[in-house]
Amino acid sequence: MRVLFIEDDAMNRRVVRDMLQVVGAEMAEAEDGAAGLAAVDGGAFDLLLVDLRMPGMDGLTAISRIRARADAKAGVPIIVVTADTAADLRESCLGAGADDVILKPVAMKQLFTAMGRVMVGAGRRNDSSCAA
Repeated sequence: MRVLFIEDDAMNRRVVRDMLQVVGAEMAEAEDGAAGLAAVDGGAFDLLLVDLRMPGMDGLTAISRIRARADAKAGVPIIVVTADTAADLRESCLGAGADDVILKPVAMKQLFTAMGRVMVGAGRRNDSSCAA
């Protein structure tokens, strides 16, 4: 599995990379939304993890732009990883196109549970789109 983590904090990226290595996942990194979009343009990812609060382009804008693509990359599962606890956070993230939201500090069980949920959901989307 290949994961892109769009996150401005190097320590947060390191912690998540260490967690993903436990299950043999490969993680690419981008430090802000613009770099994340460039990484999506240039690579193939099974999952995106996206922080909300970053300098330059924020996570919601990056998610909206990914979902607006005209290619298959628009459908890659996205999990928001944030320290934000606003009351309408989940609705805002889902409205922008995220598949799930988890809160920092990220716990391994929390991350893997969310990954399982969105990957199963992605499989259902792909199965239904292939049905004739």
